[in-house]
Amino acid sequence: MPGTEVRITHGPYTAVVTTRGGALRELRCGDRNLVVGFGPEGGVPDYRGVICAPWPNRLADGAYSYAGQSYSAAINEPERGSALHGLAIHQAWDIVEASTDRVVLGCRVPAGPGYPGSLELTVAYSLSDDGLRGTVTAVNTGTRAAPYGVCPHPYLVAGPAPLDDWSLELPAAAYLEVTPDRLLPVAIRQVEQDAFDFRLPRRLGPVRIDHAFTGISRDAAGLARVRVMDPSGSGVELEWGPEWPWVQVHTGDKPVGPDRLGLAVEPMTCPPDAFNSGTDLIHLEPEESHSAGWTIRAVDRRG
Repeated sequence: MPGTEVRITHGPYTAVVTTRGGALRELRCGDRNLVVGFGPEGGVPDYRGVICAPWPNRLADGAYSYAGQSYSAAINEPERGSALHGLAIHQAWDIVEASTDRVVLGCRVPAGPGYPGSLELTVAYSLSDDGLRGTVTAVNTGTRAAPYGVCPHPYLVAGPAPLDDWSLELPAAAYLEVTPDRLLPVAIRQVEQDAFDFRLPRRLGPVRIDHAFTGISRDAAGLARVRVMDPSGSGVELEWGPEWPWVQVHTGDKPVGPDRLGLAVEPMTCPPDAFNSGTDLIHLEPEESHSAGWTIRAVDRRG
């Protein structure tokens, strides 16, 4: 569809980026899919690859207070009574610039009953020998301070085997327990001796995960990495910096239809419902900006 998506390439990597949700629609290394993709038309299933802003994950009842005023966002997850994944997923994104190996998309989130600030958002995707680099930037173009959080939403694909047979390495010492019905925060729990302890790589098996993790181990540069491997030796790695103290991991379980197609790995600047808890919430003053980046790369241990 001309004007609605851009294909970029570098070496063995190819990616397709769409104006629908600012999403990464496709990422391949050679003949391998590194993310669960979707078609060139229609909606974006399961929020695959979208940019979630100005809040990631769930906002309970779509309601919160900020700077003494109350705000109410539309509920788009009625079965759980939540405003899910922010406002940018509903906005029209534009192609700001495009070249062979880089594309930049932008959108505007206006102030209104659901949000106090006016945001200009851009997401830049570029390919190199190191894989796909994404960087999302928000600028508060309004006249008042605004709460802010963000995450990308890719579903990683390790290889041809079922997700249960993939191994996961997740360098997180703690996770956020959530209510079973609405998946809203309860308390921080340690992963030690828990089914969610993947600090050493091990097979996923039948475990069901839809939780935010924190207490993340990083290297000297502040980088953290989640690695997912297929038994064949192929795999994929997502790396993110200190701007993201949280990461949501979801095994893609669905009550009906095809499920567990990929592993959602979503670096987050704040946990679910942060507009109410205030945990790790970013406060963007007028004209202030915030940027955060991540990288997805192929891993191959096949002989």
